[in-house]
Amino acid sequence: MSLWELFVAFLLGLVEGATEFAPVSSTGHMIIVDDILLKSKELYSEPVANTFKVVIQLGSILAVVIVFKERFFHLLGMKKDLAGRSRESSKLKLSQVIVGLLPAGILGFLFEDYIDEHLFSIHTVLVALVAGAVLMLIADKFSAKRIQAETVDEITYKQAFLVGLFQCISLWPGFSRSGATISGGVLLGLSHRAAADFTFIMAVPIMAGASGLSLIKNWEYFTLDALPFFIVGFISAFLFALLSIRFFLALINKIKLTPFAVYRIVLAAVIYFVFL
Repeated sequence: MSLWELFVAFLLGLVEGATEFAPVSSTGHMIIVDDILLKSKELYSEPVANTFKVVIQLGSILAVVIVFKERFFHLLGMKKDLAGRSRESSKLKLSQVIVGLLPAGILGFLFEDYIDEHLFSIHTVLVALVAGAVLMLIADKFSAKRIQAETVDEITYKQAFLVGLFQCISLWPGFSRSGATISGGVLLGLSHRAAADFTFIMAVPIMAGASGLSLIKNWEYFTLDALPFFIVGFISAFLFALLSIRFFLALINKIKLTPFAVYRIVLAAVIYFVFL
């Protein structure tokens, strides 16, 4: 295992961790950093490179679990945390999360093959980057004048379901799950922070499920030769996702979505005019 390969693993983990949960599209960034610049598929076979992307995504998911551990303890019906301490009460219910997950889960299951065949291209991702930016600008411009849910504990079942419908848009690669759901939540009367919290909580089961299945299918590629590549990427993704999520949640109510929308448009322009 060369130092260059380990550096590639670290850098791809950084990109995954920093962008997976911010509304900027991790897919768009991976296209630039991996598919165009680093080309990890030239270091390993395509199945190994694809398995690596599943591994680093799991690192990002673990970061969300750490940040929202109290919420997940409550959702799982656990009265105490792992250290035996009593936890504060939370009004968000597991059934609300499930209601939010259903629309995208059903559509993703029905159209997975179509999405993989027709929507995973650089040009469709570019369109999704710009379309997602437009939705985010609309959300900030026409957000509800009166916030109905300041925190995630105030979300209703109706809002959870409607946010889940917005999540369906993120099945279009490059649109961004967090960009779609936070925008939808804001338009439905949630504060930016409440929409972000609900987005991240919903992301864990749907991403963990999809990544877990992919991991099982590709278990044969966990060879001793590739293992350091996977480990470095996983740790890098976990650490940078942890930093990114905490930074994003601390600022989202202040900066809102517009700066991220502008960044997405610039990113799309860079990919189109510089790399294509």
